Formats: sequence, C-alpha cells, structure tokens
Amino acid sequence: MSDLARPDRGPAAGLPLLEDLPDVDGHRVLVRVDFNVPLGHGPGGEVTVDDDFRIRAALPTLSWLSDRGAEVTTCTHLGRPKGTVDPRFDVAPVRARLAELAPGVAMLENLRFDPGEESNDPGFVDRLVAGFDAYVNDAFGASHRSHASIVGPPTRLPSAAGRLLAREVGTLGGLMVAPDRPFVAVVGGAKVGEKLGVLRALLERVDFLLVGGGMAFTFLAAQGHYVGASLLDAGRIDSCAKLLDEAGDRIVLPTDIVALEPGGTIGEGTSGWGQVRMVGVEIPRGWRGLDIGPETAGTFADVVERAGMVFWNGPMGAFEDERFAAGTRTMAREVAETKGFSIVGGGDSVSALEHLGLSGRVGFVSTGGGASLELIEHGDLPGLEALRHASNAPATGA
Repeated sequence: MSDLARPDRGPAAGLPLLEDLPDVDGHRVLVRVDFNVPLGHGPGGEVTVDDDFRIRAALPTLSWLSDRGAEVTTCTHLGRPKGTVDPRFDVAPVRARLAELAPGVAMLENLRFDPGEESNDPGFVDRLVAGFDAYVNDAFGASHRSHASIVGPPTRLPSAAGRLLAREVGTLGGLMVAPDRPFVAVVGGAKVGEKLGVLRALLERVDFLLVGGGMAFTFLAAQGHYVGASLLDAGRIDSCAKLLDEAGDRIVLPTDIVALEPGGTIGEGTSGWGQVRMVGVEIPRGWRGLDIGPETAGTFADVVERAGMVFWNGPMGAFEDERFAAGTRTMAREVAETKGFSIVGGGDSVSALEHLGLSGRVGFVSTGGGASLELIEHGDLPGLEALRHASNAPATGA
C-alpha cells in the first residue's frame, strides 16, 4: 500500500512538497511542528518529555532541511495556556529533547502564549515569519485549526508540506479514494455526536463499520434496547437509527457488554471500585456499560482478520481501568496482526498500541486524532488549503 502516500490524489493533490521550495541553502526556514507532547517529571523533579513520538516523527523533515544547509527553527503549541504566558506550558523540556534528537535545530516559545495564534491575528503572523525565507507545515495534528501559524505563513512565504504531513494526508486521503477490500473501520470513543459526520463519511466507503466504546449505546438505544446508566446521547438516537436503516448489516454493534454496578467508580489500573458483570445488550437499571464483552470482541476480531484494509479510531471501553481494557486490547492486537493494511487514527488508540508494544506492527499510525477524523469527514483541512495557495504551489491544471 505504499502508493497511498502519493501526493497526486485526494486531499494530497496540489500540495507543495519540500522539493517545491526554493534552494534553502543558507536560508532560514520556519517549521510548524506539533510537539504538543505529554510531560512528566524526572528523578530530580525536573520536567521532562514523557513520550517523544511526535518529535521523532518530524525528524525526516528537519533532517532534509538541515542536510541542505537550511537554518531551521521550529514552532509549536503546548497545552492550553489561553493566550497568556503560563510556566506550566513552557516549551523548555521539549526544546531540550529536540536538541538531543536534532542538534542545531532551534525552537520558538509556545505559540499559544500569544492570543494572536488562536485568533489568527495578521499582526502575529507578521511577527512570526519576520526574518524567515520559507515555511514548512509538518504539524498534521494541528492542521484542522485555522490558527495563525497554520494558515498565515503560506500567504507570506514560499511554503511546503513536510514529510510527515504529506504522508499523513496521502495515506488517510488514499484510504478514502481507493481502499483495499474488504475495507473495515473500527470506531470507538465516548460521544457519538462528535463522530456522526465521520461515521457517515466512512459508511460511504467501508464494507463494515464496527462500533464500540460509549458511542455504541446510542446505537443500541436506537435499536430499542435499554442501556441502563450507560453513556447515551438521547438527542442523537434518531440519527443513529437512520444510519442503521441505511447501512443495514454493514454496521456491527456489540452483543455483550462488561458493566459496572450502580455507584461503582472507574479508576486507573485496578483502583476502581464496584462489582463488574457481563451482560447482554439489555443493561440492568443503574448499571453502566464500560467495555465490549468477549463475544463482541471475537466477532469484531473475525471481521478485522478478513479485512484488506482496517482503519481504527477510538477505544472499545474505559481502558484506563484494567477491568474494562480487554476489548481495546483485543482490537489493538487484531489491528496489529491483520494481513491487510492497518491505519490507526491517533488519540487513545495509539496509546493502547504503545502500551502493548504493538505500534511498530501497524501499517500507519497517525499523529493527529482530531485532524485525521476531520480529514475523513470533510476531505480537506484549513492547513492544506493554505499550502495549496502558497506562491510556489504546483499548478493543478484546474
């Protein structure tokens, strides 16, 4: 499936690549990265980067530029400081890790310390690009935001998609253009309302859509089942019923559920409290469904095993609590072991893979959960549209 990353189809069409930049030797290049990484504390109490996956993912772009003589400076957001300088979100620990992985590459302070970033203030864009000769967007995970650092620089400087961004867009766009069959999507997570558009877009292309996580209960309610105290979006029941009517047996729902007794709590690891019971799709009053059961996991696994391509986004349950992690673990293993091409759309799905040591066995792991879903739903992102309008963007023939 290597041709999925070709930059000439779907949302990747018309994007300027690194090769489309003017000669960068001796010039200053600003690279927008997504280094919004989890932070922790070292043995001496110092703040450190807990997971450098996103930093390592940007190295091919940074190396390409540096090897060609560019003076490279990166910029990123970190956390949500809301337009003010907040020491909790200082990029110093990220800068330190970047210096270890890419010596000589500089980093600006947190973009979101300035309110002009999220408001897309033209004045902030001018200050950001001052002194630079070219711009590269390698922040796929932020390219669904119309923020100053994403959409502003291509209006001022020759610009390009970095290696990571180009591969993300080519791969995710390719699965919507020409997926291998059977094409199976596994979608979980909490709120069905946030993913209805994505589900509709997927149903136009997939052979089977497997629905788990909290969103499954609104679908079960749409079938007339009683879901107890499980997560339910009552305002979306009719929408789910319509999707079920349109898709028929292409939507596969849970047939058994792992539920927690009334008053029980969810914890980290094994710290939660309360009786856990395996139930069917009629959940007792007051009980909460928090994971797919073994029968459902087996059914989902059988479908994934036969897939030519699998897209997975979202856990099957409250996997942070070990009592409700089995469904997500099963999906992670099946997606990693499928004979077809596997794509994991960021977020908690990636966390589950990494926890199990399986991320290296997946065909493609996206760095942007929200961005990947918006690309699938809408077919484009603000950051991509901005790059297509850069002065050096290739002509599309339109």
